[in-house]
Amino acid sequence: MNDILQAAAVVFSYQSLLVIILGTAAGIIIGSLPGLTTNMGIALLMPLTFTFQGLEGILMLLGVYCGSIYGGSISAILINTPGTPASAATVLDGYPMTLKGEAGRALGLSTASSMFGGLFSAAALVIIAPQLAKVATGLSAPDYFALGVFGISIITSVSSQSVIKGLIGGCIGLFIATIGLDPMTAGMRFTFNSYYLMGGISFVPILVGLFAFSQALLGIEENWKERNSPNSRKVNTKIKRVLPSWLDFRRVLPTYFRSAAIGTAIGSIPGTGGDIASFIAYTEAKRWSKHPEEFGKGSIEGVSAPEAGANAVAGGAMVPLMTLGIPGDGATAIMMGAFMVQGLQLGPLLFTEHPVQVNTIFIGLFVANLIMGILGFSSIRLFTRVMSVPRKLLIPIILVLCMVGSYSVNNTMTDVFVMMFAGVCAYVMLKLDFSMSPIIIGIILGPMIEGNLRRSLIMSDGSYSIFATSPVCAIFLVIALATLTLPIIGPKIKAARRARKAAAEGQS
Repeated sequence: MNDILQAAAVVFSYQSLLVIILGTAAGIIIGSLPGLTTNMGIALLMPLTFTFQGLEGILMLLGVYCGSIYGGSISAILINTPGTPASAATVLDGYPMTLKGEAGRALGLSTASSMFGGLFSAAALVIIAPQLAKVATGLSAPDYFALGVFGISIITSVSSQSVIKGLIGGCIGLFIATIGLDPMTAGMRFTFNSYYLMGGISFVPILVGLFAFSQALLGIEENWKERNSPNSRKVNTKIKRVLPSWLDFRRVLPTYFRSAAIGTAIGSIPGTGGDIASFIAYTEAKRWSKHPEEFGKGSIEGVSAPEAGANAVAGGAMVPLMTLGIPGDGATAIMMGAFMVQGLQLGPLLFTEHPVQVNTIFIGLFVANLIMGILGFSSIRLFTRVMSVPRKLLIPIILVLCMVGSYSVNNTMTDVFVMMFAGVCAYVMLKLDFSMSPIIIGIILGPMIEGNLRRSLIMSDGSYSIFATSPVCAIFLVIALATLTLPIIGPKIKAARRARKAAAEGQS
């Protein structure tokens, strides 16, 4: 109980509340602007966490995380363009409601369902995470190696259309993680006699370059293409009442619970995300609805379900991150770097060695979702006006923040050059349909995999049989192998089945 009271004192201090409010507001703005993603927002603002004391920086990122997922629904409802992939399903019924003059009603339902989904998943995190951590404390080095391999295997889910490209990105991340001094022998690896590389490549400049600088370059390209054909979309600012009526709330309440449970469960599975949760929640809402014919034409369940499901992913994705040290999605992979900067080793020992910090995160997630709802209901008209900011003004601000954030890590221009180089490479890779999340996952999990692999081999005198004798290790390795191979061989198996079926029909 004392730990909870200390954590509450941290979260409800005026400094922490202020950074959560600022982070949530920034997240809503980032999410509402098409082209700016949740990952980009967290990566762009993560350097600011170095200026805060304790967990204030992580609390700010939690606000950005929650706010940006919700913010995507604003542009989805008003201009038929999802601000983030998690809001893609909201377009199906949100924009038809706007066309019927019910934009305020749609935004109110979106805000209420987003807040409900976030609070539901935060409660699930509080209940599930400590129990899972107790189980995980009995894991040994081979088990952690298998967990790391399983974490790497999720790149098949967070990568682009091509699984091969996702694997290439993961290998690039693993290679970057090996640069520097060998953790066992202190020998230099891929340093090329550079003092900078002896300490390894700084994580934050790579992160900012991959997610923020590259997106700014893409924005410059899009602005160049559109300079002779300016965007003519108009935001409908005639928003009336945003608070849902009692009749609407009573009708969608079962949808809230169902969709929030779906989003939390999906978020707990590494490699999934809000886009998957939103579409599954939308499908299930239509299946259980008494008025399925309204879906696609402005159904209130069609707006509420994807938003509750997508925002419930946040708490669910924090479960594997905090208990096992495996990021649940791309956003939590980036946030993992913020925990590392604060000296917090994610995993089961976090709950026994840092109980106050754990409870601070729990309470902070609740507060961030509450603030998100309050800002949404009170300032929705203000956030809709942000969408009219011209891209030619937005992109220079992003570029400046990228450079300042990278320089502030170690106060060296080398980090700025690393960030720019990573951003240019990421720009080229994005044009070739690569995903950046596998690279970050490889960089983060690389040291964990290497260290536990070598410790395991020392324990077994060099025998690889140690990975088969541990049941937990063997199970995770089999799951990882299946996760990596099924996306590759699955389509081939289906094609072979279709060919056999067509041949059988032809013979008959």
